[in-house]
Formats: sequence, C-alpha cells, structure tokens
Amino acid sequence: MNLPVIRHVSCCQLPTAWGPYILHGYLSTTGEEGYCLETGQPETVDAPLVRVHSECLTGESLHSLRCDCGEQLAAALTLMSQEQIGLLIYLRQEGRGIGLLNKIRAYALQDQGLDTVEANLQLGLPADDRDYGMAAAILLDRGLNSIRLLTNNPEKYQALTLCGIHIAERIPLRPAVRPENRAYLKTKAERMGHRYTPD
Repeated sequence: MNLPVIRHVSCCQLPTAWGPYILHGYLSTTGEEGYCLETGQPETVDAPLVRVHSECLTGESLHSLRCDCGEQLAAALTLMSQEQIGLLIYLRQEGRGIGLLNKIRAYALQDQGLDTVEANLQLGLPADDRDYGMAAAILLDRGLNSIRLLTNNPEKYQALTLCGIHIAERIPLRPAVRPENRAYLKTKAERMGHRYTPD
C-alpha cells in the first residue's frame, strides 16, 4: 500500500491531565493533517503502546453517551501514562470518515430506529470511510514499525499491517455499557467485528 508523503511541521510541549506529552503536527502533500501525542521515548522500546484515534467532537468535547470514543481516548492516555511511554495518533476523521454534518444526519436516522451501519448506508455513505495511511506514515517517521495497538477494531489492525506496521499485540479498550450506547456497541461487535476481549 502506498503511504502518503508527509512532513513534520512542528512540535511543542503539552502538559495534560495524564502528564507531560509532546504534540507533533504533520501535513501530507495532499493537505491532510495528522497529529501525534508522545510520552517518553517510544522509539527506544521494541513495541510501545500506540493508539490510532479518529476525531469525535460529540464524544470527546461534548461528552456524548451515544459512543465510547471519549472514553477510549482517555483510557489510552491513562495506559500510556502508567507505562510512561507511548504514542497517540489523532486523525481528522469525524464520524468514521463521513464528517460531522453527515454524522448528525446519521444520528437523526438512528433516532428513528436505524443502527449506525444502516444509517450511513441509507445516506449513501460507507459504514466506515476511514483511511490509516497517514497513521502508518507518522509511525514510521517516529521510528516505529512494531507496536502494541490499543484497539477493538479489526479493520484498523489489518490496515496498519498492510501499511507495513507489525502489530506485536492488540490490546482491547473495554467500553462502559450504558442504555444510551448499548445498541451502538452491539452493532459494532456484530456488524463491524469489533472485539472487546484480548486475542
């Protein structure tokens, strides 16, 4: 798989609730932006913890209970801080790549009884339109080609593998199940193959 050509734009110190991190900004030749949040020196260990995370304004900033995205982000940063080493890649792929406005439209259809996959398809959109080439390019630029991946998503695992990243271990992030997200999590498991237990 061809990876995007990227350049490192800049980096800065970023003190967070999980401890000190370094925030790196990347730009591809097609104008795509990508970011990574790094603690410790991930390139110095054989397979550091890595989370590849897609933007979710509703779950991360507005603390929506419809999804588990904000919780996954916090859980990943907590695990990295416990090990004092790790890297989080943040991609601008709201709504599994369909964008915020389409995500709102899909949510409206879910309010009428459709599941998350059916809603996207009814809008003429793919169930998942994300691409992980930028993530793989950033990993390689940071000197990482073998990682322990924090994910429940088999497509993410497979996509990174196809991009030349060795996944030494897949570590699931177990979501809190609530009335508001129970159907969503069930759909991800049954229709998208998400796995919430270790391999």
